[in-house]
Amino acid sequence: MTNSTFARSTGVEQVLAAEISEAPKDADLAFEALYRSSRDDVYGYVAGLLRDRAAAEEVTATAFERAYRKRRRFDPKRGSGRAWLFGIARNAALDELRRRKRHAELAADPADLDGLGADEDAERREVRLLLSAALAELEPRERELVALKFFAGLSNAEIGTVVGISESNAGTRLHRAIEKLREACDGAL
Repeated sequence: MTNSTFARSTGVEQVLAAEISEAPKDADLAFEALYRSSRDDVYGYVAGLLRDRAAAEEVTATAFERAYRKRRRFDPKRGSGRAWLFGIARNAALDELRRRKRHAELAADPADLDGLGADEDAERREVRLLLSAALAELEPRERELVALKFFAGLSNAEIGTVVGISESNAGTRLHRAIEKLREACDGAL
């Protein structure tokens, strides 16, 4: 008895093998990998912009839904998958802010979703509060750059793609924002 005869006689081929037309396409597999590697970062970024966990969950889901529908139109020549995804997430978050009839301003600072830990010492807590106050002094666009770099982990090239500026401009603006943070923190100590 050959394997194909065995498979036909037992119906195993239905369990072990799917039709070729049912196999995931390259775009689907790439999207799944992008989703798995980026979902927490996208949520953190959106939560930082909206300052509302429930809305951040909705907007994150909306962003991934939009990205899934557009997955076959992604062009790697125009940037990385993460940059493309964060651009979609950014637009979805701004849509939510407009829907709420707020100004299209970004939140004062990225949300600290975990809060202060019980074991965190007083010095670390003080530094965290100092940094939070310094972030509040930045312009909304500067805070967004900091959130994309340090909360979402994007490269300067990816940040440039997300916000529509060149990589060097993203690096320059980010450097200026970091210098402002440094000066604010040094001045407070």
